[in-house]
Amino acid sequence: MITPAFDLSQDPNYLILNIRVPYTKTSEFDLYIDGTDFKFYAKPYFLRLSLPGRIVEDGKEKAKFDIDKGLFSLWVPKETPGEHFEGLQMLTSLLAPKGSRSAKSLVEDSMAEDEEEDEEEFDWQIEQEVYKETSEEELRALQKYGFGNQRCGVFARLQEELSDVIDVKNPEGTTAAERRQARLEAEASAFSPDHFLADLFEDDEIKGLLKFRPWWTKLSPSAEHQGEAAVSFTDDEKEQLRKFTNRSYLLDKTSRYQAWLSLVDILLAYSYEVRSTEGEHNVESPWTIRKLSGTLCWLETYSSLQEVLVSFGRRVLCYPLYRNFAMVSAAVCDTAKILQSGKACVLKCLLDIHKILRENDPAYILNDLYITDYCLMALSFLLAHILQLLTHFKCEPASALFCNELCFTLGQGSAKWCACLEKAQLKNVCLMLWAQRPDADTIKGP
Repeated sequence: MITPAFDLSQDPNYLILNIRVPYTKTSEFDLYIDGTDFKFYAKPYFLRLSLPGRIVEDGKEKAKFDIDKGLFSLWVPKETPGEHFEGLQMLTSLLAPKGSRSAKSLVEDSMAEDEEEDEEEFDWQIEQEVYKETSEEELRALQKYGFGNQRCGVFARLQEELSDVIDVKNPEGTTAAERRQARLEAEASAFSPDHFLADLFEDDEIKGLLKFRPWWTKLSPSAEHQGEAAVSFTDDEKEQLRKFTNRSYLLDKTSRYQAWLSLVDILLAYSYEVRSTEGEHNVESPWTIRKLSGTLCWLETYSSLQEVLVSFGRRVLCYPLYRNFAMVSAAVCDTAKILQSGKACVLKCLLDIHKILRENDPAYILNDLYITDYCLMALSFLLAHILQLLTHFKCEPASALFCNELCFTLGQGSAKWCACLEKAQLKNVCLMLWAQRPDADTIKGP
């Protein structure tokens, strides 16, 4: 059976379904309507939806079929006229669960088994073994990464593609602490004072980029979802949503919090990429998003929003074409705007990231590890979750965000600069530091 392309809309009294069935006969339509369940069959198409509100078959339903377009349109009465159905754009969540065909969660609910075991009499003669401390080698074999830290062994099968996807040399055998230390060392090594100073003083091109307005800044308030922006999805995005398979996630509190922080990290990298290309993705876009996100590049897990912002700021000053504080601040403001606009806006950004990585070999692996799961998680976003992220996520200058935590060695001397300084102050400090270089007499300053 083929799942047809479809979309839903509503008015106060009807749920409106548009189903594209170009290869069917007009006389062979079957419908099933019962509360929140909707089924449609027209050989070779089959569609089954779990709706966010109840509909009723009472003789008031209407239908029409456009033969030229192969479009079947159906108006089904709402059981409660005037009720607003939430989340009609979230097509994946509307598709009914597929049971055993969906991916099995790595964390299963074992409550039923526990209850049965509690009823059994405890065996006091159970065989015992002397406690043995788990060796470091055994602990390394259990290292996890990916969405919610639920994956392992993926890169063991992809050794040839490893260096083109992530910067971790041995992801299966390094702990989170070891990955972080390696990341910090790599950033310190990659930092170029000359590139940084050039972007600091010759910033005409950067000033032009800062004037660019990404699509999410032009959104109007949603008439259907209070507190959210009106977001529309393209046909390609709707098709990708239909391809996703519903999954359920059982994450503990720590893993769930880390997943939210990694989402912010990924959105920061995406926001920078959109602004740096003025919305026109290019062949470098997958590299930029991957490189600026510690989550995607180093399989990093964060424990606070401050860690996310510092990591992103450091990476912007080390790797991309434009290494400037103002670009960091702009990306932070853009990400705050995305989150403020609601779950549909977040989902649209994630779908764009998914497409960018999907079209790049072998960066598509990161979709399997992170982005697909984040798209599915975005479908179940509660506005409260987004507002919680925004509580401490404000649009502030880079000087207020990093507060003495972004330090790199400038030049051959031991002098350091801090990224928390305003641009005017930073110029003076850089000039002073440049003059203090051991080779200051032979090298001309900026």
